[in-house]
Amino acid sequence: MDERDTKTLEKIRALAFQALAEVRAGKNPHLSIPVRALSNVSFDERERVIRLGDNKQQRAFFHFKQAKLFMQTFLIAEKCKKLIEAGATTSIRDIYYDAKHTIAGSRENTFDDQAESDPVIEDLEVTIDALREELHLRAENRGAMVGPMTIVDTGDTIDLRRMGSGGWSVPSIVEENRISFTKHEAKFVLFVEKGAVWSRLNEDKFWAAHQCILIHGGGMAARGTRRLLRRMHEELNLPVYVITDNDPWGFYIYSVIKQGSINLAYESMRMAVPQARFLGVSSFDPERFDFPGSVAIKVEDEDERRAEQLLKYDWFQDKRWQAEIKQMLKTKNKYEIEALSSKGIRYITQQYIPQKLEQKIWLD
Repeated sequence: MDERDTKTLEKIRALAFQALAEVRAGKNPHLSIPVRALSNVSFDERERVIRLGDNKQQRAFFHFKQAKLFMQTFLIAEKCKKLIEAGATTSIRDIYYDAKHTIAGSRENTFDDQAESDPVIEDLEVTIDALREELHLRAENRGAMVGPMTIVDTGDTIDLRRMGSGGWSVPSIVEENRISFTKHEAKFVLFVEKGAVWSRLNEDKFWAAHQCILIHGGGMAARGTRRLLRRMHEELNLPVYVITDNDPWGFYIYSVIKQGSINLAYESMRMAVPQARFLGVSSFDPERFDFPGSVAIKVEDEDERRAEQLLKYDWFQDKRWQAEIKQMLKTKNKYEIEALSSKGIRYITQQYIPQKLEQKIWLD
């Protein structure tokens, strides 16, 4: 057991001993859990990340609406304690099944579905200040990576230059004790929102021609992918560029990589890359790159509502981002990056991205 595991176990035990002390004192045992909501986050202008505030909610045992959540939190904590002691990891799906059972003498289940256990895991993380990875919990692998780099993954040396069409599958736990960088010739990291676009870039060996790490997240970047981006930027001093669609959802995916997310604000300092640059499709690109009129997609009511929300976020107050979002609302058009294939199957790899990089056509 390493130092990190020892500290995490101490935090779990402290949580249990606190509740035990309250019971012995004849008090109602409770948990104080930081509120993970927009009302309790702020934008740190100096660090350029989203931070969690100090507001907390109480979760008491002798409370009709809170008793089950109180029990669930300690049940998950117990399972994590056993995992750490055994030196094993399990998926957040498996721990749900492991913790689920019918309470003796009742018809009540500890958990009815995974939608109940996942938020409890996040509550436990933020309550004891120990991340999911430190609790020995992992999610399913999501995303892939290739490029001029050699890594060591849990003892196995892997050359990311020789990963074929599928790439190296990015795991959810990417900490230094599992994933280490041994050597690389990369000049930057290129994150691509969609697997299909990543496949085109990989097939065209964009990463070899431009000496970059090519990584995708299959949509919204998972925690492991975001943590890996942060590590490559921080430890290897590699610039990070992000390519997404031209729509409010693509803009938000970029902002999560750059500033962090509201729901996981407590992890921003480990996962956000404040210097990340947006290299995706801009609202001004149709004129700049002469897009065919046929590739435009009309924004829907839901897109407009989401865009209006983005305009109000502190982290989108930069005048260039305000202009970017307002241009979309003005034209009422959005664009998917795959649509650029209408200008040629390799247009994106041979002209569009190289030109944007060379001319520094990005947002930050």
